[in-house]
Amino acid sequence: MFSAFPITDPTLIFFIVMLIILFAPIVMGKLRIPHIIGMVLAGVAVGEYGFNILKRDDSFELFGRVGLYYIMFLAALEMDSGALKRNKYRFMIFGLTTFAVPFVLIYLLGTTFLNYTTAASLLLATLMASNTLIAYPIVGRYGLQRNPAVSLSVGSTMIALFLSLVVLAMIVAAHNEDGGSLFWLWFVLKVVGFCGGMAFFVPRLTRWFLRRYSDAVMQFIFVMAILFLSASVSSSIGLEGIFGAFLAGLILNRYVPRLSPLMNRIEFIGNAIFIPYFLIGVGMLINLRLLFQGKGIVWVVLGITLVGTLGKAIAAYLASWRFKMPTPSGQMMFGLTSAHAAGAIAIVMVGMQLQVAPGRYLITDDILNAVVIMILITCIISSVITEGAAKTFILSEKNIPGSEMLDKDDESILVPVKYPEYANSLVALAIMMRNPKLNRGIIALNLVYDDENMRANQEKGQRLLDQVSKYAAATDVLTQTQVRIAANIANGIKHAFNEFHASEILIGLHTHKDVSPKFWGQFHQSLFNGLNRQIIMARLNQPLNTIRRIQVAIPSRAQYEPGFYRWLERLARVALNLECRIVFHGRQDTLALVNEFVRNRHAGMRAEYALMGHWNELPSLASTIAPDHLFVVITARKGTVSYKTALDQLPDEITKFFSGTNLMIVFPDQYGDGSEELTFAEPQHTEGTSAYEDVGKWMKKLKK
Repeated sequence: MFSAFPITDPTLIFFIVMLIILFAPIVMGKLRIPHIIGMVLAGVAVGEYGFNILKRDDSFELFGRVGLYYIMFLAALEMDSGALKRNKYRFMIFGLTTFAVPFVLIYLLGTTFLNYTTAASLLLATLMASNTLIAYPIVGRYGLQRNPAVSLSVGSTMIALFLSLVVLAMIVAAHNEDGGSLFWLWFVLKVVGFCGGMAFFVPRLTRWFLRRYSDAVMQFIFVMAILFLSASVSSSIGLEGIFGAFLAGLILNRYVPRLSPLMNRIEFIGNAIFIPYFLIGVGMLINLRLLFQGKGIVWVVLGITLVGTLGKAIAAYLASWRFKMPTPSGQMMFGLTSAHAAGAIAIVMVGMQLQVAPGRYLITDDILNAVVIMILITCIISSVITEGAAKTFILSEKNIPGSEMLDKDDESILVPVKYPEYANSLVALAIMMRNPKLNRGIIALNLVYDDENMRANQEKGQRLLDQVSKYAAATDVLTQTQVRIAANIANGIKHAFNEFHASEILIGLHTHKDVSPKFWGQFHQSLFNGLNRQIIMARLNQPLNTIRRIQVAIPSRAQYEPGFYRWLERLARVALNLECRIVFHGRQDTLALVNEFVRNRHAGMRAEYALMGHWNELPSLASTIAPDHLFVVITARKGTVSYKTALDQLPDEITKFFSGTNLMIVFPDQYGDGSEELTFAEPQHTEGTSAYEDVGKWMKKLKK
C-alpha cells in the first residue's frame, strides 16, 4: 500500500496498539458487539493479511504470551475455591465430557470426510477438544466470576487442556518412537513433582512474604514472579505454560482477596495491556483471503468449526441438564468453553514440526490457515453467547427473593483512625464487610483534641486520611474523610456517627499502653456505653489475606438482640472474601439460627458449628486458636437481653488468654434502632461503672 507500511518502529507499534485498545471498545459498544471481538477484528485489519499496517514483531509474541497466561491466572485467582472443593466430581465429569465429545466427533470427521491420516485426525481432535477462556473478561465485566456455571467452565477448561496436552505428548512420543513405559513414568513423575512442589512451597513462601512486606509494588511483583515461575517450569516439563499459570492462580487464590488493592492492580494491568495485546496478536495471524482462494479450505473450516462447536454445545447442555443447573447455565458453559485461541495454535504448530516423510509434515499450511480462521469464528461465537448468558443471569438476579432487602440496607460504615500502623488494616476490613451491590463508600474519621497541639495534629490527621483514601481508591472504593476537633473523643465519634447517618463503627482496639494502661483505653468504654448501634473493635497482628480461620464466640440469647443478623452478615462477607473457614461457638438454639442464616444467604460459606454450653468455657478456646486465626467475641452492653455478669471478666480473660491473638470484639445493635438523640449539651463522659459498683468492689478489697 504505502512504503511506510508495515510500521516496524516499536514506539509507533505500541502507540497504535494503545489506540486500538482505547477505541475498539467504544466502536464495538456502539455496534452492540462484545469488545473482545473488536480486538480480534482490529488485529485482522492491521495485520499482515489485512491492511498490513503493523509488523507482528516480538512484542506481540511476548505480550501475547503474557496475556494468555494472565487470562488463565485471573480465571483461577477469581474462582470460588470452596465451590471447587465441594463440586470436584462435577468438575471432573464436565471436564471429561467437554474433552471427549468434540474429540470423538472431530476424529471421525477427519478420518471419514476429510480423509486425513489417523495421526493428523488425532492432532486435530486434540486441538478442538481443548479450549481457551477467551470470553472470560466478559464474565469479569458482569461480576459473575463466582457463578457456579463459570467456575465449572474454568475448572473443566483446565481438565480438557491437560488431557489434550497428554494426548499431544503421546502423538509426539509415538512419532519419535520414544513412547515407552519409561517415558510415561518419567512424565508422570515430573507432573506430580511439579504440582506437589508448587502446592507445598508456594503457600508457605506467600504467607511469609505477605506478613513481612506490605508495599503494594513488592506484593504485585511477588505474585507476578510466582505466576511466571510456574508457567516456565510447566513448559519445561512438557506441559503448556498456561497450565502452570492456572495452577499458580489456584494456589494463590486465598492469598489475594477479591476485594483488595492487590487484586485490583492485577486485574487492571491484565485488562488494560496484556490481554488486549494477546487478542490483537491472535487477530494478526488470521488470513481471511484464504477463504476465497479455493473450496478445500472452506470445507475444512466449516467442518471443524461446526462439528467442534457442536461437540462443545452437547457437552455443556448435557452437563447443565445432568447437574440440574438454572436455564442460562448451559449457555454460559457453552460460551466459555467453545473458543479456541493460542492453545490451538501451539498444538497445530507442533504438528507442523512432525515430519511424516522427507519434505512432508503431519500438518500442512492449509490446515494451519483453516485452524486460524476457525479461531476467529469460535471467538465470535464464544463472545456473543457468553455476553447473552451473562445478561440473562444479571436480569434473573433482580428477581431473587431477599435481594430487595439488600438494596434497602442502611449500611454506612464509620472508621475512626488514629495510628498509621493499623489504619489500612481497618479500612481493608471495612471494605470486606461492605455490600458491593450498594456501591457506598466508607467514612474515615480522625479526631484531635482542642489543645495547643491542635493545628499540628490536624495536619497529621489529614495525612493519615489521605493515606487511607489512597488505599481504598486502589480497590475502587470511595471514602468520605473528616478531621474533627473535639473536647472528648468518644462524643466526637458519636456526633460524627449521627451527622454521617452511619450504621456502625469499626475502630481499632486499644493497644498503646503508654497512652492508657486500661484494656478499653481512654474512650472506648464511653463509646459503646453511650451508643447503641453496632461497634466493632479490631486488633489485627497480620495482613487479612493471611488469616486462615475465623472463630466466633457467641453468648446465649444473642439471637434476641436487634443487631444479630447485622454482625452475622458482616462476618459472613469477611469469611467469603478471605475464602477461609469460619467456626461458630455457642449454644444449640443460637447455632441453629446461625446455620439457617448461612444456608439461606451464604450457602457457599465454609461454616462449622461447635457447642459451647456456658460462657465460662471461653478461656478453653485459647488452645484451639492459632496465630493465623481471627478470634471474634460477640459481647453485649449491660441491661440487654444477652448480657451476663461473666462478660465483665472479658478484658481480663482476653489479656490473660488471648494476648497475641488477632481479635475482634463486637457490640451489636441493641435497644432497637438506636435512634437516641445526641446533642452538644450532653455530658462529656459516660461512666462505665456506677458508684454503687465501685463501692462494692472497694468493700470486697477491705474484707480481703
